[in-house]
Amino acid sequence: MRFAALRAAGPGAWAAFLAVLGPGLLAGLSDDDPAGITTYSILGTEHGYRLLWIIPASTILLVQFHLVAVRLGAVTGKGFVALVRSRWGRGWGYVAVLGLLFANFGTICAEYAGISAAGSLVGLPAWVSAPLAGALIAVTVVMGSFHRVERILLVVSSTLALYIVDGVLAGPDWQAVASGAVVPRLPLDTAGWVAIAAALGTTLAPWGLAFIQSYAVDKKITVGTLRWARVDVVIGSVLTGVIGLAIAVACAATLHSSNAHVETAADAAVALRPLAGAFATMLFGAALLGASLLAAAIVPIATAYSIAESVNEPASLSLDGHRFQWFYAAFVGLTVAAVSIVALPGLPLIPLIYASQVVNAMVLPLHLVALVLLAADPRVVGDAIPPRWARVSGWVSVALVVACIAALVMATR
Repeated sequence: MRFAALRAAGPGAWAAFLAVLGPGLLAGLSDDDPAGITTYSILGTEHGYRLLWIIPASTILLVQFHLVAVRLGAVTGKGFVALVRSRWGRGWGYVAVLGLLFANFGTICAEYAGISAAGSLVGLPAWVSAPLAGALIAVTVVMGSFHRVERILLVVSSTLALYIVDGVLAGPDWQAVASGAVVPRLPLDTAGWVAIAAALGTTLAPWGLAFIQSYAVDKKITVGTLRWARVDVVIGSVLTGVIGLAIAVACAATLHSSNAHVETAADAAVALRPLAGAFATMLFGAALLGASLLAAAIVPIATAYSIAESVNEPASLSLDGHRFQWFYAAFVGLTVAAVSIVALPGLPLIPLIYASQVVNAMVLPLHLVALVLLAADPRVVGDAIPPRWARVSGWVSVALVVACIAALVMATR
């Protein structure tokens, strides 16, 4: 109905929509990062079509909680950590930022590992590709204006559409895809539960929730423009799910049937060559590079927002990059640290990448509980309290996430 209303409202509505376009698309599509691609590749390769349903299920949760986060940002004008700090005090603000920092840093390393993996497909070593990408991203973010950075990131995000093409080229059994995506089936072993938790953690990541709220504030989305921001969130979330499903389907259709084993997204790209052709490998590698560059900018930005908010300093992409700013210092520091780790020869990055998604899944319930509590607190949102059905739905979704994590813990005991 929102899309029909957008068409019927005419040029003015389109202008209003384009003015708020960005938070939902960037927060959603950056979830399909190298760690996510690795997770979806393993999901399809190891489990075939059986566990595809976790991706649409996670996408529904992604829409729900991204809408909550954007609404909180529009109503309060504060990012997640700033809101925690103002509502529950500095101590809880520090706890929130430390939790995000702990969960995010492994993911940032994963983004640069993805860049290195994409570079390795054309013969570039990690000590060249990772520092080069880090320098390029840092200069773009620190020296560019908000709108310039946003436009560059949106252009880069368009490369992820190549994964959809890859999914089609793999020639999957579409009836099995439909069944696997719609009918929930329990995992057969511990690895299956880990795959579900990792898929949940990479789709509905805490850093993505923190990013979209702070970015909505940075973009100056207000209650008046919130209706169009919701459309942006829905589009970004649905595209995220479609791309994740395409990656898993491509690997299920080719690598699962050949009993291949995948440890990295680059492994998936190389393994596709004899099964789906060199063109499929090229598309997978190009999309991996685009996804890596996008997320290598977004995840440190999300973390820098949180760090600056925790010490009550300005958090914006519009700050003067020629003067010291906590926001930019945090961004550059995280980038340098991640690049340094990834560039080290022989470092086993795959356990870090996959484990970071499981850590995200563990931290996720705490973040979701905080969002639901903040959204329903009149001291935070005033009269803009969501309806009762929305509050109940939020708690039901939190319970489902907790149940999934509990099942993982029980399965791994």
